[in-house]
Amino acid sequence: MKPWIIVLIVLAVIAVILGLLYYFGKKAQTKQAAQQEQMEAMKQTVSMLIIDKKKLRMKDSGLPQMVIDQTPKMMRRAKLPIVKAKVGPRIMTLICDAAIFDQIPVKKEVKATVSGIYITGVRGIRGSLEQPEKKNGFWQKMLRKARGEEK
Repeated sequence: MKPWIIVLIVLAVIAVILGLLYYFGKKAQTKQAAQQEQMEAMKQTVSMLIIDKKKLRMKDSGLPQMVIDQTPKMMRRAKLPIVKAKVGPRIMTLICDAAIFDQIPVKKEVKATVSGIYITGVRGIRGSLEQPEKKNGFWQKMLRKARGEEK
């Protein structure tokens, strides 16, 4: 076989793979936009006392069994940001958005935007919430050590 035929076959396979990735990416993007729109329609503002927050696996989180059964198999193994909060007289286990997980204070009362069992936003009732320090990555730590800077 001539080398240019092999190159053409490899390029054709790569083109097919890229086409499939583009198609499935667009499909997933429209699905995610529809889910986001649905979450925006169902959101409510609730006052709650945060008892505890942890990153736990789905089966260890204390969520209802119906919720665990509805999640995909791959997602059950991943660690989720779980918040245990007192909403009114009930103690509930909620899933938190990963972007706001660090902002949620423990043992304080907050006003949270909730959509079902998913916390999408949080505000402090008495004053503003403290912003946590941004953690330095591996390369920032190495640069600091190289420069001889102290934290």
